[in-house]
Amino acid sequence: MSERSPAPGGLALIEALLNTLDIASGGDLLDTPDGRAPFGLTEDELPGARELRESLRATLLAHAGHPPHREVTPLGDLLAGAPLYLAVDPSDGSASLAPAGDGPLLSRVAAAVAEALVAGTWSRFKACEAVTCHWAYYDRSPAGRGRWCSMQVCGARAKMRRYRAKEP
Repeated sequence: MSERSPAPGGLALIEALLNTLDIASGGDLLDTPDGRAPFGLTEDELPGARELRESLRATLLAHAGHPPHREVTPLGDLLAGAPLYLAVDPSDGSASLAPAGDGPLLSRVAAAVAEALVAGTWSRFKACEAVTCHWAYYDRSPAGRGRWCSMQVCGARAKMRRYRAKEP
């Protein structure tokens, strides 16, 4: 949907996960092996991945000042079960949270959220206001008040609806 550039750092993984679902058409890339491959998901892991995706979407809607799209498991509850460890780079001493083991999706998402918190980018990661979209995007607007994944598509539609509602 969006012509925006990908979210920075580890947020690109989360953005890709959220944008596997086209709410307008109901199409879900996770239904196919090719769509699951970038996330290392098996069919058995789909229910948990979908729960994580919708919990993330609710959080990103909250970042944009919108109510949740539906009732979901709170993101903090899901991420609390993510196995992570503190990785220290021996060359420069920098530290970060990293996925434990082979990096299950939940752990990679938790590490990406931690990275974004440290970088100060987490609150600018949002979901489109349009109820038929809710596409994830990174808000690069100067004031950080973006509302739509695309001003040319979702934003234009919303403004046209408001304009038409005001016509006598």
